[in-house]
Amino acid sequence: MDLGIAGKTAIVCGSSRGLGRACAQSLAKAGCTVIINGIDPERLAATAIDIRKETGAEIIEVAGDVTTHLGQNALFEKCNAPDILITNAGGPPFRDFRELERDAMLNGVTWNMITPIELIQRYIDGMSERGFGRILNITSVSVNMPVSGLDLSSGARAGLTAFCAGVCRSVAHTGVTINHIQPGFFDTDRYRAGIDAMAGQLKITHEQAHEQRIQEVPAKRAGTAEEFGEAAAFLCSLQAGYITGQSLLLDGGLFNSSF
Repeated sequence: MDLGIAGKTAIVCGSSRGLGRACAQSLAKAGCTVIINGIDPERLAATAIDIRKETGAEIIEVAGDVTTHLGQNALFEKCNAPDILITNAGGPPFRDFRELERDAMLNGVTWNMITPIELIQRYIDGMSERGFGRILNITSVSVNMPVSGLDLSSGARAGLTAFCAGVCRSVAHTGVTINHIQPGFFDTDRYRAGIDAMAGQLKITHEQAHEQRIQEVPAKRAGTAEEFGEAAAFLCSLQAGYITGQSLLLDGGLFNSSF
């Protein structure tokens, strides 16, 4: 399927690995020039080489921490007029809410709510003026349902979702959309870290914890990064121009609801 975005420029935050990398790869495959970002310059460079080799697309690396103004400025200096923006940052580590101190809570809100808002502030008016824009926030299924140890992440991402609800409607007439993807359990480094934490709490093996976790999922498996990337690319497509203010659950049926 031709997504109609060949030649567009996309910024994908936190894209040296995991779900962010999958988004970058799918957008590159669709013909976009992709600015990828990550904290580790070596891993970022290796990712850029791989995506170029697999897609032939132009991949531009911007190393830096996107949750800081310095990292955001580096992105803006490299690309101040993207057509597509995917916000993504690692969430707070799995932790019992009783262990959360003020600094940890402020960091979690900064990573998963304030940073995406700051990036949207930088780019949304230019998108509106040009008559096309796709903004996609990677949030979590935990916005809808509790996941043990992810209370801080859940709260911050729910705040981002609510914040964007009014913003997206204020620019819909300009051709700019804002949506969210809520991933469930995907086979990424973060998922495996969560399984390790779960295994430690329950005093079982990693494999046993993984099996226990996926038994919660009607699909009886974790999702793949490629599945996530392709869904993200569609929400950034020309065909998705009438979809805004929505949160797409990619969770294998985990969230048990009729609506």
